[in-house]
This record gives sequence, structure tokens and C-alpha cells, in this order.
Amino acid sequence: MAKTVYVLNGPNLNLLGSREPHIYGRATLADVEKRCRATAKEHGLALEFRQSNHEGELIDWIQQARAQKAVGLVINPGGFSHTSVAILDALNAMEAPVIEVHISNIHAREPFRRHSYVSQAARAVICGFGIDGYALAINGLAAMIDAKD
Repeated sequence: MAKTVYVLNGPNLNLLGSREPHIYGRATLADVEKRCRATAKEHGLALEFRQSNHEGELIDWIQQARAQKAVGLVINPGGFSHTSVAILDALNAMEAPVIEVHISNIHAREPFRRHSYVSQAARAVICGFGIDGYALAINGLAAMIDAKD
């Protein structure tokens, strides 16, 4: 049975490619998924890739990843990074490593974006690499998994 990594995307990431391209670039969420699938395949990992604009649905998926014994979780929580203690609580229940990803450098943006509740549960945080950050996160998870085996 293949080891599975979940990649979860929060609100407004469905608008990638058309929403503020000067910040987020022209790549679409479909481009992100394609890159994630290719990277996961390089490591022999299965991938669950999802996006939701709804906090509760993201929490349900985090809990599902835990129940399904996912080997890792990559999350771009979007705006929920700065507001959601509920997502933090769900991530704190994860036994597998969590990697937080942001397409832009949140530390070089508005002051409210510089704090992320999600970071408190993350093994690592990747920001500012555009959509390449997702591949970096999956590569990092693969290294963490190999180190545990």
C-alpha cells in the first residue's frame, strides 16, 4: 500500500492564475496539483490533493488524513493562517509531519499576514518560492519519512 501525502489548500486558492497575479503568479491550482503529483510520484508517494473555501471542510480533511494514517500533510491555509485556531487544533492532533506552504513571502506583506497560527503545528514553513514551494514541501516530507524508516 502506497504511503499517502495530503495537500490541502484553503480559501481563494481556486482563483490562482487570475487573482492578484503580481503576488501569486499566473500558475493555476491545476498547475500546482500537476507539480505536486509529479513530485510525489518521484518519491513513490500517493497524493490526495484538495481545495476548499470552508474552514470546517479543511478540518474534516485534516482529521481524515490522521485517520487514514497519511505519512504527511502539506497545507496552504490561505487566509485561515492568520485566523483559525480550529485548524491549528486539528493539525496539533496530526501524528505525521505538517508542512505549511505559502506562495508569497507572507513576512514581506501586510503586518496581519506575518502571524500564522498554523506555523505552531508545522514541522517546517515554506514561503516565497511561488508554486515551487509545494514541491519543496513534498521533497522535505519524503526526506523526513526516509529518516524515520
